[in-house]
Amino acid sequence: MKRNTLMLLVGMVIIASMVLAACQPAPAPVVEEPAPAEPVVVEPTAVPEEPVEEPMEPTVEPTPEPVRTTRVGGWLDEIVVSVVDSASAVTQIQAGAIDIYAAGMSSDALPEIEAAGLDYAQSNGLYYELTFNAYGPFFDQSTGAVNPFFYAKAREAMNWLVDRDYINREVYNGGALPKFWSIITNMPDYTKMAETVRRLEAKYAYNPEAADAQMEEVMLGIEGVTRGTDGKYMFGGEQVTLIFIIRTDSDKTRVPIGDYVANQLESIGFAVDRQYKTSSEASPIWVSGNVADGLWHLYTGAWSATIIDRDEGDNFEFFDTPQSAYGFSSTWQAFTSTALGTPYGDLADKLAYNKFETIEERDAAMAEMLELALTESIHVWLIDGKNFTPYREGLDVTYDLAAGVDGSMIWPYTIRLTGEEGGQLKWGAPDLFVDPWNPIAGSNWAFDQAIGQATWGDAYMIDPHTGLYWPQRFDRAEVTIQTGLPVGKTLDWVDLKFADEIVVPEDAIVDWDAENQAFITAAEKFPEGTTAKRQSIVYYPADLFDTVKWHDGSPLDLGDFIYAWIITLDLGKEASAIYDEAYAANAEALLANYKGFKILSENPLTIEVWGDSYQTDAELNITTMWPSFSYGEAPWHVLAMGARADEAGELAFSGDKADAKSTDTATVEWFSQIGGPSLEIVSKWLDTSIEESYIPYTTVLSAFITPEEALARYENAKTFFAEYGHYNIATGPYILSEVFLTEKIATLIQNPDFPDLSDKWAQFGDPKVATIELEGEGSVVLGGEIVFDVYVTFDGEPYEADEIKEVKGLLYDATGLIVAVVEGVLVEDGYYTITVPADVSAAMEAGASKLEAVVVPFTVAIPSFVALEFVTVK
Repeated sequence: MKRNTLMLLVGMVIIASMVLAACQPAPAPVVEEPAPAEPVVVEPTAVPEEPVEEPMEPTVEPTPEPVRTTRVGGWLDEIVVSVVDSASAVTQIQAGAIDIYAAGMSSDALPEIEAAGLDYAQSNGLYYELTFNAYGPFFDQSTGAVNPFFYAKAREAMNWLVDRDYINREVYNGGALPKFWSIITNMPDYTKMAETVRRLEAKYAYNPEAADAQMEEVMLGIEGVTRGTDGKYMFGGEQVTLIFIIRTDSDKTRVPIGDYVANQLESIGFAVDRQYKTSSEASPIWVSGNVADGLWHLYTGAWSATIIDRDEGDNFEFFDTPQSAYGFSSTWQAFTSTALGTPYGDLADKLAYNKFETIEERDAAMAEMLELALTESIHVWLIDGKNFTPYREGLDVTYDLAAGVDGSMIWPYTIRLTGEEGGQLKWGAPDLFVDPWNPIAGSNWAFDQAIGQATWGDAYMIDPHTGLYWPQRFDRAEVTIQTGLPVGKTLDWVDLKFADEIVVPEDAIVDWDAENQAFITAAEKFPEGTTAKRQSIVYYPADLFDTVKWHDGSPLDLGDFIYAWIITLDLGKEASAIYDEAYAANAEALLANYKGFKILSENPLTIEVWGDSYQTDAELNITTMWPSFSYGEAPWHVLAMGARADEAGELAFSGDKADAKSTDTATVEWFSQIGGPSLEIVSKWLDTSIEESYIPYTTVLSAFITPEEALARYENAKTFFAEYGHYNIATGPYILSEVFLTEKIATLIQNPDFPDLSDKWAQFGDPKVATIELEGEGSVVLGGEIVFDVYVTFDGEPYEADEIKEVKGLLYDATGLIVAVVEGVLVEDGYYTITVPADVSAAMEAGASKLEAVVVPFTVAIPSFVALEFVTVK
């Protein structure tokens, strides 16, 4: 009997840059899974073998020429942003109170969205986890004195304590995927490591008995902790209480997840203090607070992607180490077991910067890291979810396959009222102004970043379907890679070359001397000379400094580029007047792979950069030096005022430094460009700088900025502040017009001086995600060939073969283990066969078996999956 399965299961996506959605004792006895037999990889004999690691050239589908316009900047005249509870989002769209709920909703809300007849965008970059406070084993304060999560084994035990399938079924109506790592389930890295991930998923599957046993060993190893006959852990005469921050906003899912996890912890002997908080209430505790104060033990974390991440190796450094962009937070600083110099930290560093000569080395490191990630469990990952962004009829909305609408880079450039120029959009968000805004160490909350993204510009645009870069401000680029490294290209704007040796010239600028306020050249830092694995040259247009203006009217200039480079390093240098200890590890990691830059031409601007880190896509191997940072874009004359206030002890770029420098009698403010006491402080330093015609880092920047230019900049900023009441000055398609921090309302208006036409990025249509139909026999006798038919379509039409990178099948026998990876054979466009050879079939265990077909297109970065179950008999 032939069985047929039709299912579109889109792989999840993560990013190089992610946003928030927001010392152990001796090991306990753990039942180890038997080492599985090495799966067989079956290559098709009908097709010549090709090395799958080498990037292949896709056929780029021509796009229709869009209808031109004379309008510049955003399509809309005004965007009004307000906070809306997710529970009422659909109702408010129906009532016309908002036009779009941009943060999106989880899969449990899809029936409501469809019943209301609303349009929606679907994305896959939303995921949920438990974040642990790793300080300990005792807190400095009496509240929550004992912290078991200081120990890796306690964190590891949490994997067995939670039933991910239960969470998916009960909270997400089965519409999500269980998640064990920061890499996204069913994406390329996950798929490539299928044998390793399936084995580890089986090892760490729900097993509350194993969790209880391992947690007991940890707890009884802490001095003063006992466990009574009732199973409760006691310390100082009281039951050990875990403080659990459970988010109540954003979507409907974190409360039931938090309550379920709390119930599980209570079942093994803990008391749990469930603290239900909004993002605005929680952030000062778990992000910017001091972990040593013991105000929390664990937190219901959620993250959303901002791009399609084509290489997820850097996720481990970002999420799990002090070297992370989140290193300014004491939460990340407490991850001492994963810092550089530890096995985890060093391996994470290698994966983050691709410190490998071959793909095979990288894959071996990834396999090792997948093991380490679960034994350390800095986070316990729970669910890869789908996100659905509802909006009213009459809106044109372009979305990113990973980041959705609000997390994408492209939304401000493309969202519009259908067929109209101008008009107003009412944008609903779960929260707003959660943390202070500044581009260096400000708010990373998705709700804040979404609105900021509309005001910020950058040198490139991220393709919402593939994650590759397109030129936004530069014309073209050249990339040279060390011979033998696995790098390829897809788009024509980049020229890719290879060289046996890439020598860094002696006059390249490679570092910053914070004490003497001077550049350090390659000749000074590497007196014996040095080489690099990667070189890029980015060519900007001749009219760059004439056409691109900051929102205050100041023209972009080379000083913005150089200042951004300097302050990025200066913050992490101990000799700097604005040194931030939280940035030291970040600067160290950056410089470990950085080999320098040169300005080849000032006008037109041409920048050459060398480094040892690389990506497998040439398009992602450029360094633009655009004045944008981890959390936004800003001109030098605004950041310099923050730096002057930082040096004076009045402000700090990071919340961690602000907290550390504050005393009972004097508060150091976390620098905000949009509100609070920071504005008065910045305005004061702006007046001082006008009096002095101040040039920051004057020993260097006086070569790029004149006193007259500096004075003009400061006057422009004062005029902007007088009109708009804030210092969020950027180059994007919209201007932040109104800010109401208490009411959590913002207004954006079109930027009339934006250099590009509004339809510049109108070519992006619906992403070409493959739909798979898999057919095969429902019952087969082992010992013979087993043939499966795979039909691949998009919008009901066969998917063209030259747009498909790979089709393969993962074969599971009755043991639940992968026994073979079988390459698909092309029959015709949209039709492939997967044939299990007779010798592989004969070696299988009889019983319930499964084939999982995987299709990897070139046109989108998301593979598609479908599984067919069948019965095997001897």
